[in-house]
Amino acid sequence: MRGAVVVAFNVWFLLPIFILGGLLVLFGIFALLARIRGGRYLRAIITPLAKIPFMRRLFRRMSASALEKQNPELASAIRKIEHFGTPTNPQQAQRALSLLTPSERRAYLEAAGEHAELPEASNRAERRRMEKVQPQVRPGSAGRKSGRGKKKR
Repeated sequence: MRGAVVVAFNVWFLLPIFILGGLLVLFGIFALLARIRGGRYLRAIITPLAKIPFMRRLFRRMSASALEKQNPELASAIRKIEHFGTPTNPQQAQRALSLLTPSERRAYLEAAGEHAELPEASNRAERRRMEKVQPQVRPGSAGRKSGRGKKKR
């Protein structure tokens, strides 16, 4: 009987070590998923977690601190634009941009230009769908006039 009590005590003693080990393995999996394909698989996990209010605040804070380390001008510009609010018309957008310093404005417009580009399609069906959406320009047709108004011989 005494041996069973000692084994039970040792299991309870090791429980925090098991919990910390599990958290370490979970953190390692997250780090690995973040490295693979630019975090493509991690986004599938993070998106539902971001719906929880305290997790959203945590992710936003982590993102802001990472951006602050990488590009301080852009982080400052985003902070000012968020404080101003979402512009609803071009005048408000101009007013929001006028709050920024020239270096912040340059960083913000560069970042906005990068995000404005179309995402690259991952397979042939998506590429074809995107080609249909984009305006078609035929080579050699620029500058040609239609056949209307010409005299027939």
